[in-house]
Amino acid sequence: MRLMARRAQSPDRGGPSLFDAACRRDPSADGAMPLAERVRPNSLAEVVGHRDLLGDGKPLREAIEADRLPSMVLWGPPGSGKTTLARVVAGTTHARFVAFSAVLGGVADIRRIVAEAADRRSLDGGATVLFVDEIHRFNKSQQDAFLPHVEDGTVTLIGATTENPSFSLNAPLLSRCMVYRLESLGRDDLIQLLARALGHAHGFVDPPPVDEAALEAVAEVASGDARRALTTLDMVIASAIKRGASHVTAELVATLRSHKTLLYDKAGDEHYDVVSAFIKSLRGSDPDAAVYWMMRMVEAGDDPLFILRRMIIFASEDIGNADPRALSVAVDADQAFHRLGLPEGIYPMAQAVLYLASAPKSNAANLAWHRAKQAIADRGALPVPLKLRNAPTKLMGDLGHGAGYRYPHDEGGHAAGETYLPDELVGSRFYEPTERGLEAKIAAWLRKLRGEDQAD
Repeated sequence: MRLMARRAQSPDRGGPSLFDAACRRDPSADGAMPLAERVRPNSLAEVVGHRDLLGDGKPLREAIEADRLPSMVLWGPPGSGKTTLARVVAGTTHARFVAFSAVLGGVADIRRIVAEAADRRSLDGGATVLFVDEIHRFNKSQQDAFLPHVEDGTVTLIGATTENPSFSLNAPLLSRCMVYRLESLGRDDLIQLLARALGHAHGFVDPPPVDEAALEAVAEVASGDARRALTTLDMVIASAIKRGASHVTAELVATLRSHKTLLYDKAGDEHYDVVSAFIKSLRGSDPDAAVYWMMRMVEAGDDPLFILRRMIIFASEDIGNADPRALSVAVDADQAFHRLGLPEGIYPMAQAVLYLASAPKSNAANLAWHRAKQAIADRGALPVPLKLRNAPTKLMGDLGHGAGYRYPHDEGGHAAGETYLPDELVGSRFYEPTERGLEAKIAAWLRKLRGEDQAD
């Protein structure tokens, strides 16, 4: 199936567009703006995806349509539609709409905009919607400049960010805003977006037909990023015209595509999401998923030593004595990588990941030290029982240090009934072995030493 570009009628707009037709230059003109700008939606009907936020009856859609917007933060990866939503608001609201970039401006500019908003409000009661792109670029003290004006309704704030607002925005500002999470677009959404661009009035001038398989290939390259999808389509169409191709094929897309860019900020949410998926796959004993997430990190350029460090932690935290060899495997992989480097170091990394994922799991060691730590926090530094104290001098011996201590080896390797905790904690259990792997044998051995299985 091939899709022919066709001229679309101008969409029905609910108000003046931030980028009206006069601003959308003829795509054939020299220096035309990027395709993503030329075909950016002006109404909710044109927005692709985000049905959980913009579907019929959803609160955000109803707020936009009713022009009763709360202050909000739009949080999502690049190309997910944050700026598009803000421009849809610009086309529907009766309020004055001011767009501002935190990359290009500062607090002084914000104060000027807010002062103008206050003047307008006092004169005619008019509202102002302030869109701040890359709002996380403001530090938390700079963000305080918004607080009184959002609080008293001088401005309705729409902030856009690619970073987790829980970390990048201060708590007082967050408490005054709704946070909407925009996910990357799905494959079908991207294909719909690309097909719409082919028929858009400001899209292309007489492009060759495009195979549906070619659109699928472009969507695959884009990895959920609408802007990247449209930029790639623009490049593919231009190449097809230059080559005199009769139509655009998936093969043509393949010749032009570069290595797929993985969305991955080593200091941002995607990094921690992938790390979380990696650890949870190891813990869930899924070696296939674990090695996949490991390679996602490696392919995205993460530091292999960071991955190996997490594996060493995991070997003790989540496997422990269920398979004590797991720690040795993780440490050996770390040492092997130091000897080999990339790419050969991937072999011991993968081997260790598969072992850790397949090993029996126990968090008993993790729980044991946390319980011991809590006992110290609750009871303080309890005195060491006299029988356990060191007695290197005659005076200390005379004071009772070491008196009554039973040497286990004199009693067949175990002094039955002896206690080693402070008196106030005798009988406490910090380590509770599981019945998995080697730890099941440890549990049975401890029960025997404690005389807990004599009734069996």
